[in-house]
Amino acid sequence: MEDQPLPSAAGPATASPSLDRRAELSEFLRTRRARLSPSDVGLPDFGRHRRVPGLRREELAQLAGVSVAYYTRLEQGNGRNVSAEVLDSIARALRLTDAEHAHLTHLAKGKQHKKKASARPQQVRASLGQLLESMEGVPAYVVGRRSEILAWNRMAAALFGDWAELPAAERNWARLTFLRPDYRELFVEWEQKAIDIVCQLRMDAGCYPDDPRLSALVGELSVKSEEFRRLWATHDVKEKSYGVKRMNHPLVGELSLNYESFRMAGDQDQTLVTYHAEPGSASAEALRLLASWGTDATRVAPAP
Repeated sequence: MEDQPLPSAAGPATASPSLDRRAELSEFLRTRRARLSPSDVGLPDFGRHRRVPGLRREELAQLAGVSVAYYTRLEQGNGRNVSAEVLDSIARALRLTDAEHAHLTHLAKGKQHKKKASARPQQVRASLGQLLESMEGVPAYVVGRRSEILAWNRMAAALFGDWAELPAAERNWARLTFLRPDYRELFVEWEQKAIDIVCQLRMDAGCYPDDPRLSALVGELSVKSEEFRRLWATHDVKEKSYGVKRMNHPLVGELSLNYESFRMAGDQDQTLVTYHAEPGSASAEALRLLASWGTDATRVAPAP
């Protein structure tokens, strides 16, 4: 288990320019509007030819109770001086989730809500590292900004591979998911895992638009992975939560594991993720076998 501060995963802080907040705001609103039809929001659809998918700007402005000119300026990326009340109305009109609403606020309010990403590597508290060590039989790890893997326990190494064998820059869920074929084989529903990663990176981008390391990561993945480019263009956002992941481990075969995500009270940019199997299930027996093998069950080899 690695529970010490890790070096930066994306090189020097000056390596890449920041993301364009105005462009992010514009594209986010356009993609949210495009996914709604008049019938979705109770507006009449007279069957006229629609040049673009989804609601028209004037229809969205009507639903939100703002002028078309005002909404147009906002969708063009000009969120300066927009009030929280107007954003709330637009969020309701677009039927945004809580995560999407928070993302819209970060993008629109700019400097008022923008966080500054520290140049220092994120650190995991010693007590949290001790907690990970004590979670026998439960794969668990801590993930931070930019999907960086900050700490993990012995069972996580047995399930996902011993990340201690990787260079610090490669201990990153986005890079592992999109750039390593063995992780594509590990996750039975790889597409959903990829979507979850991109949605969280989009949330990070809204909170930290001036983070050069995040920009460098997005740039690298956009060049190297067509799947990442496609998913990044959707502008979807989602908070980490809970669910079921199916995996195909090379030593114990297929597992169906429940996962839970817990944001750390002392650092909202760190999340503890745990996996467990239904008692008495074949997956529970597979985890027991992995626990007996420990790091000998690792499937991740050192990067060439």
